[in-house]
Amino acid sequence: MRQQRTRIKICGLTRREDVELAVALGADALGFVLWPGSPRFVAPALLRQLTEGLPPFVASVGLLVNASREEILAALGSGHLSMLQFHGDEAPEDCLGYGRPYLRAARVTSRLDLLEFAHRHRGAQAILLDSHSASFGGSGKAFDWSLIPAELAPRVVLSGGLNAQSVAGAITSVRPYAVDVSSGVEASPGIKDRERLRAFFAAVAQADAS
Repeated sequence: MRQQRTRIKICGLTRREDVELAVALGADALGFVLWPGSPRFVAPALLRQLTEGLPPFVASVGLLVNASREEILAALGSGHLSMLQFHGDEAPEDCLGYGRPYLRAARVTSRLDLLEFAHRHRGAQAILLDSHSASFGGSGKAFDWSLIPAELAPRVVLSGGLNAQSVAGAITSVRPYAVDVSSGVEASPGIKDRERLRAFFAAVAQADAS
């Protein structure tokens, strides 16, 4: 049965006021980038501040790229993270043993067998699909959604080039479990724009209603 509401993850948060607005608008998950190579990188002291006192049932997700076990444990000790997101070259066994559910990100190309990837990472709570880029960060551009097998959609968190103007089409085309947005609701990297955030939530709600 098709879910009645598309879940929303706001990623790349770096300011407490943006966290609070995302929560007030109804975000299901908040993403914090723990990879130093990103302009949205959140250091341990800031992670603690951003994740403190979040309400029940709002997931706090730590995004990692090829981090060592020691680095992951340090991140878990630094903030209140309820979930991990692996965005690098991690093998399935690299994502286990931290006492947290996790998302496994895939950078989509026509050469990647998404069903095989999802089967290999069947321990993941969901598969996050993003556009391919030269680095491990997102490109801020959409990929070809027709590459997503319909049977995979219930496990998909869709990312890549989403904003208030494109998200309705994404939901209609893919029917993902959730959508993930970062640059599409920003004034600059890591700084969310209040009106773009509001418009994104409104567009998702409208797409679900139709």
